[in-house]
Amino acid sequence: MSHATLTSPVPVTPAPAPDTSASSVEARILRLLLPYHRTTGAGSADPAGFPEQLRQIRQFTDAGEPVLFTLPGFPCKSPNPAKVLGHLPDEGERLSLAFLDRLCSRIGAVYAPGARILICSDGHIFGDLIHVPDEHIDAYGDALRDLIAGEGLGRLDTFDLRDVHGDLDHDTKRRLVTEAYAPSVEELRALVRSDEETARLYRGITRFLVEDTADFDGTRSALQRECRTRAYGVIARSRAWGDLIADCHPRSVRLSIHPQRPGAEKFGIRLLDAADAWATPWHAAVLRGRGGEARLMHRAEAETRGRLVLRAGRPSHFEEWG
Repeated sequence: MSHATLTSPVPVTPAPAPDTSASSVEARILRLLLPYHRTTGAGSADPAGFPEQLRQIRQFTDAGEPVLFTLPGFPCKSPNPAKVLGHLPDEGERLSLAFLDRLCSRIGAVYAPGARILICSDGHIFGDLIHVPDEHIDAYGDALRDLIAGEGLGRLDTFDLRDVHGDLDHDTKRRLVTEAYAPSVEELRALVRSDEETARLYRGITRFLVEDTADFDGTRSALQRECRTRAYGVIARSRAWGDLIADCHPRSVRLSIHPQRPGAEKFGIRLLDAADAWATPWHAAVLRGRGGEARLMHRAEAETRGRLVLRAGRPSHFEEWG
């Protein structure tokens, strides 16, 4: 990247700071997201504590344009059958996508141009590292798009590696994105040692990889060592995917399904109720309570607490026994 050289000081008028008052449109939009903030620390109901999100939203409100949110996620189902009902989207995805579409609708009620959410499916980026076949990831992505269309979720769009590298084979696509954007393992190791947020992410992904490995032949300690190694690769490619999205959509409000502290560049968003702050629909099943509420939990637990419900002939979720 080239940089212009200034030959003499040029007075610059600072850009006005975002208006964080309760009446500003950015703050009103952000207030709709704050109840669903996914964070590992204490939450905040004050938009002023999220200056980066206010800035990102203001890019659109100043221009009178629909707010674009980008959300990396909805990659594929966990390969562990004790956690999920299969390799296709189910009630967890259906409810989560409907929630995101309703959130856009609510934003439209306080900001006339409205909002859209771009679901940036990242399964192929690290499918080989999480031991999910590419054909399962393709089937999940196709079914996700069918679900969005079938449920009439018109404020949602999708984005994946096909939009970037077309019909190249999956290994080539992964290699191209990794070479262009991924940090080195050495950089990540240094960050894990020095930055608590990165260390927390590393521990969380390692835990997921251990839980998702259902067919390991070695000892538990050997599995943990192997998963710690794979975790660095997953984080590197996840960051590469995030940077690629930022290049393709430089003006967006950046969401994350991972917990994020207030003030971070990304806003962590919770899709469904769960006891675990890291739980997602693709790592769990839905248990519907007797009052209709939906909670995420591992399939092995949900099936001890309710009966299996089918939708269109496929396993969908569990309903708690009365």
